[in-house]
Amino acid sequence: MNLMRLRQMLCAILLLAIGPTIAAQSPSAHGALTVRITSPMGRTGTAAALRIVAQVQYAATAPPGQVRFFVDRQLLGAVREAPFALEWLDENPFERREIAVEAVDAFGNTASDSVVLEPFEVTDAAEVASVLLEASVQDKGGRFVRDLPASQFTVLENGVKQSLDLVHQEDVGATFALLVDSSASMSRRMDFVQRTAGTLASYLTKRDAMLVAPFAKDIRAMTGPTTDPATVIEAVQAIRPEGGTAILDSLAKLPQILASVTTRRAVILITDGYDENSSTSFDEALTAVKSSGATLYVVGIGGVAGISIKGERLLRRLAVETGGRFFFPSRDEELREVHDVLTQDVRNRYLITYTPENQEPDGTWRTLAVKTEDPTHVVRTRPGYFARKPAPIRPVVEFTAADETGRYLDLAAADLEIVENGVVQKVELFQEAVEPVAIVLALDASGSMKRKEADVMASAREFINALRPTDKVAVVLFSDQPMFTHDLSEDRAAALATLDRYRASGGTALYDTLGEAMLLLKRTAGRRAVVVMTDGRDENNPGTGPGSVRRLDDVVKLIQQTGTLAFGIGLGVNVDQEPLRKIAGTSGGRAFFPADVSELAAQYRRVVDDLRRRYVVGYTSSHIQHDGAWRDVEIRVKGFPTATVRSAGGYVAPRQ
Repeated sequence: MNLMRLRQMLCAILLLAIGPTIAAQSPSAHGALTVRITSPMGRTGTAAALRIVAQVQYAATAPPGQVRFFVDRQLLGAVREAPFALEWLDENPFERREIAVEAVDAFGNTASDSVVLEPFEVTDAAEVASVLLEASVQDKGGRFVRDLPASQFTVLENGVKQSLDLVHQEDVGATFALLVDSSASMSRRMDFVQRTAGTLASYLTKRDAMLVAPFAKDIRAMTGPTTDPATVIEAVQAIRPEGGTAILDSLAKLPQILASVTTRRAVILITDGYDENSSTSFDEALTAVKSSGATLYVVGIGGVAGISIKGERLLRRLAVETGGRFFFPSRDEELREVHDVLTQDVRNRYLITYTPENQEPDGTWRTLAVKTEDPTHVVRTRPGYFARKPAPIRPVVEFTAADETGRYLDLAAADLEIVENGVVQKVELFQEAVEPVAIVLALDASGSMKRKEADVMASAREFINALRPTDKVAVVLFSDQPMFTHDLSEDRAAALATLDRYRASGGTALYDTLGEAMLLLKRTAGRRAVVVMTDGRDENNPGTGPGSVRRLDDVVKLIQQTGTLAFGIGLGVNVDQEPLRKIAGTSGGRAFFPADVSELAAQYRRVVDDLRRRYVVGYTSSHIQHDGAWRDVEIRVKGFPTATVRSAGGYVAPRQ
């Protein structure tokens, strides 16, 4: 039996002995070679080192010869045995990146997987939001009323009168989007539909543009925006009626269709009102039209079955509730009137701006009403607007997960469920926590440590040497007060040299030391951790009172505010365990309680292991309020109810 075969058998026996783990890399039960990228997923918005992780399953008799990693089709490197992972520096999180992993087994079979990291989205929130309205004013005869002064206008937002900043009359060009029903139900009237659209296109001015968007069950190939009437007419004549109708689904796509339009927007919907295939509700479609910033004009043309009462009601409501108008022409002679009304309504407008009294960024719908001093005037404008939303809150939570034996679990994003204040959130970011850590090592140098100095220094040196070269470390010795002997740096020699200053005497200012450590870390970007070793409690040298000005609750608040990970090592039988448990538990860290100084080195190794087995998960919170409140965050491992997840348990929401 060769060594490779023996190794495979031993691996199989080991897997049977320890049982299944979540997303474990193992020979596949069915023998097929598969690759699944489990990390990263999403971006954090900062340049950082990421660990690309692939879970590879394969036949026991055909392990992969190599697993290759690619970024934007460029080879990053190859791995020949598990764990199949490589580190990659995501230098620009604001650019799109594609990650791919490919495996080839001993039989030449290949398998691959890829993920796209979309650019991190940055959302700016303005402090003051102004509202721009376009209003058309007609007299009793439907003629545009010109030269009205600002004093003639009143604007009500949610029934509250607003102070106007500007009122200005304009005659400008517009972009007309022709949303043409090209379903089978329009087949008998398509000639009239084409003449209708063609007539509208023929009246384009040099200031106008037109976009043709045929639709049936979905939006078909679009033409424009263009200023050339012939191009519009040709696009309309090329429409062939077929398929079902989805009016509301098509309207729901207006924000995307009009995203690049910078001029005044008018949508002309030409249809018979017969909607048989939409999955979008009326309210959803109406919200989409409103958010597109367009005014909707409806031209109802009877199709094969004419226009039903239900269809006419739908079309009228769409026009009215978006501030537009509706027309039901039956003859070519009526098309000129449709065009005249449309162009006058769209091109001749009063621009009205005001700064709302209500500046709360709550994302709610605000109703609008515009009136003039003349009660006979008909004023048309959009019926309202959505208030700006606050900048999205995107928590990033670091955690570890272990089974009931304490063994760390291998996880993928699909294994997780994130619940914030009782509401399930959508995971947008998942990766292993490989970013460098800024660590403060706090060593108790009180009098009770007198006989343990040599072991304390030896174990601390071992801990510092076990850290990654990119991790920064600071050393603080504390007794009656904290003394930082070495500031945060990657200089290991300097950090080790400061341990020679360790001399045990005095009391134990535990809470003041932790507070100062977290204030130091607060000035450092990225991951933060404090590791504190003590053999007692917070007390002064005589043991008659507290040793710190700060209290335990002050330390807990600083942990939550700074996002610092805390590890407590309580040495011996006289240590006060409860504060260390609370400090570590609040942060998502751990507390260890070695009985003897000889066990210190082993506990430090457990801290290092924990730091290297952590994950980062992120999402956009469904709770949009910037209220500075604490949000509970629970991380669940699907299908593994006995898993122990350690995290900070939540975060403090930002204030507006």
